[in-house]
Amino acid sequence: MNEHVLEEKQTTMKKQTSKKNKNTYLWGWLLIAPTAIGLIVLNIIPVFQTLLMSFQNVSTFGTSAFVGLDNYIRMFSDAEFWQSLRNTLIYTVIQVPFTVILSTIAAVLVNTKLKGVGIYRVIYFLPMIAAPAAVAMVWRWLYNSEFGLINIALGYFGLENVQWLSDPNVVLWSIIIVGIWSNIGYNMILLLAGLQEIPQEYYEAATVDGAGKIRQFFQITVPLLTPQLFFVLVTSVISALQIFDVIFIMFDVTNPSLNKAQSLVYMFFNESFVLNDKGYGSAVVMVLVVIIMIITAIQLIAQKKWVTYD
Repeated sequence: MNEHVLEEKQTTMKKQTSKKNKNTYLWGWLLIAPTAIGLIVLNIIPVFQTLLMSFQNVSTFGTSAFVGLDNYIRMFSDAEFWQSLRNTLIYTVIQVPFTVILSTIAAVLVNTKLKGVGIYRVIYFLPMIAAPAAVAMVWRWLYNSEFGLINIALGYFGLENVQWLSDPNVVLWSIIIVGIWSNIGYNMILLLAGLQEIPQEYYEAATVDGAGKIRQFFQITVPLLTPQLFFVLVTSVISALQIFDVIFIMFDVTNPSLNKAQSLVYMFFNESFVLNDKGYGSAVVMVLVVIIMIITAIQLIAQKKWVTYD
């Protein structure tokens, strides 16, 4: 009799547990549904549509004809494409390391117990609050060759004006500076969250052993901060490869140096929506998608050798 009652209780508990798990899964799906639907509608479906369009010739009136690999053959023989790819890769290779290094230093500095440290955190984060278009417009004024504040400051030191937005040898560096300045604050907040999770006992033990601040930084802070550094690195690379708004706002289409500054995304925009060659523009952006996927895959594989999750 007792065994029968025990079995009934166990069966009832299993049913209750199963029902509870189903409710949990249901609520979980309901909570992620808005994000999932938005991701599918706004990101995943357009990717496949763009891939299909890259094999087509789309006319001004919306009609399309399948042309196979013609758009890709044309692209790989286009000097403008290779220049845009070169600009994009150079921008990424220079901007990302400087941004990550400076963001890490800023995070360490604002993680100290200083008077008014909250104000410094806000100041660092302010560029992320401003709209990208507003940031680009402000920097365009700062870079003005005649009345820009940067050239005025250089004049005080007896230096000649720099043609920040018209010199082909300088324009890419101008964009890189804006990119670094714009992204330090966001990355700093992410790294600051990681720094605050590191137990202080490690630093106290290192101090007792005679380790200085620099040694503690490289042997304690950096290894334990690698998960956040990895996330920042991946997102920074993806963001840098998609640079567009700064170039679009800061450079006029008549600027002779635009060719030395335009990115793959800018070329995609110009071909698709200005020249109305959506098939060719789609081919350009699909190459960028492949590049991002390859670089991200390499980063995911390499993280096993340098990221510490313990």
